[in-house]
Amino acid sequence: MIERSTNYVEYCRETAKRSKTIHDLALRGRGKEEITEAIHRRILQELALGPGDDLVDIGCGEGRLLRMAQELGARSALGLLATDEEVALVRATGLNVQQAFSDQLPVPDASASALVCNSVLLIVPQEKVLPSLREMYRIAKPGARVFVGEIPFLPGPPLEPEFDSARETLAYLYRKHGFRAWLGMMRRMALWKITGERTVIHDGTQVSFYATAEEFIEMARAAGLELVRFWQHDHPKTRNNFLFTKAAA
Repeated sequence: MIERSTNYVEYCRETAKRSKTIHDLALRGRGKEEITEAIHRRILQELALGPGDDLVDIGCGEGRLLRMAQELGARSALGLLATDEEVALVRATGLNVQQAFSDQLPVPDASASALVCNSVLLIVPQEKVLPSLREMYRIAKPGARVFVGEIPFLPGPPLEPEFDSARETLAYLYRKHGFRAWLGMMRRMALWKITGERTVIHDGTQVSFYATAEEFIEMARAAGLELVRFWQHDHPKTRNNFLFTKAAA
């Protein structure tokens, strides 16, 4: 029987191992580079990032935002990723990245003037969301700008059904998702058979956390962050973006 895992860390690790291009680490899918670029430009605009800023990007994906921050003259730009496999790929491009989880940041207190956590908390277990927000507050300098993006206000789609046999799984994929999905799974099954690895489908982008704007703002306030504003995300429109600040001392 094919197993299924919703552990986002395992999903990120497998994505890094199977990546064809560095953009695969953005977890947006193939051919979405322009969307990724537009989202990052909007984030930098909202943060008003510029010379002298110290940026920390939690869940930095392929590191595009870090590179854009460098081009704007940021004093420092640190990216954090969930797995060593991702870190190795992004570090090879010359960027400063470390392994870390959102609720355990290896960053000194009050050291970031700009902080980004985009398209991350939605796949983090719910019990780790408030600790993650508290960590953002801890590492933010007084007066820092904190962008937390792509928080779903609706639950994600249900998981795909599970089947007892490879034949049933492949037949379902062909009917529901077409030839490319069917072929991709055929290749994975062949690899599993050759290597003897566990047959596991990683659904790490499944939404684990969602909240209305009001609910999320209240969580952020409980962590010490103050709302500047929020707005609806464009890709997709079922998520909200938030800009917070840490009150000046």
